[in-house]
Amino acid sequence: MTQSAALKTVRNDMKTLVKDAQILFAEAAAATGEKADELRAKGLTLLEAASEAAHNAQLAAIEKGKVVVAKTDDYVHENPWRAVAISAGVGLLVGLVIGRSK
Repeated sequence: MTQSAALKTVRNDMKTLVKDAQILFAEAAAATGEKADELRAKGLTLLEAASEAAHNAQLAAIEKGKVVVAKTDDYVHENPWRAVAISAGVGLLVGLVIGRSK
């Protein structure tokens, strides 16, 4: 599974968990007694799961970022002039785009 597909899956899971928690808390607000306590407990469990999923996604993104930075650093050290040329080309393109937008 690619990184972007994994992030989309996590994002969709988070949305689903939040919606489910909102529904449970709305039902808990309307319910009383033991049923309300049960619904609140389910809602808290869902929110904890959402928090853990977000934390895991953050850790995965940080690790992926570290790998990309390390590879970029290695590339620049192995090909300094090529890196300068690429940077200059990107800078030129960005300058052209900004210049045309004004």
